[in-house]
Amino acid sequence: MLTLRPAVPADASLILDFIRELAAFEREPEAAIASEDDIRRYAFSKDPLVRVTLAEWDGQAAGFALWFLNFSTWEGKPGIYLEDLFVRPAFRRNGIGKALLKHLATLATEQGWTRFVWQVLDWNTPAIEFYEAHGARVMRSWLTCRVEGDAIKRLAEMVD
Repeated sequence: MLTLRPAVPADASLILDFIRELAAFEREPEAAIASEDDIRRYAFSKDPLVRVTLAEWDGQAAGFALWFLNFSTWEGKPGIYLEDLFVRPAFRRNGIGKALLKHLATLATEQGWTRFVWQVLDWNTPAIEFYEAHGARVMRSWLTCRVEGDAIKRLAEMVD
């Protein structure tokens, strides 16, 4: 039996476990440096920056979706940006990933939000096929840009 529920502050450790498991799956376990305090601060403060939906299978923690609102200037409406979707291997093939996607799509529809966006690693063919089978269009013409670490510091310190 599947249950989806919003995470609560007591779930911070579990959310961090999911993040680390996802990082290991994505071949970058050392990149997951978030802490429980980070999760509590950004997911459970007065004005949270992220939201987390947990999936439980027969009462066991099976997966999660971590997401936040973005905004389409062209449409003048918010949408959902799905930062992480992860289902533990033992619980895959039970429709949990589909249920999480459907849950967020339903929320977006009910709220009048117009987009539901996420990224997928180019080598993750099973995920790409799964997403496309559920209506996602992989936008290969859009490239992700990222400034981080020393580069973000240099950008911030640039002289006009």
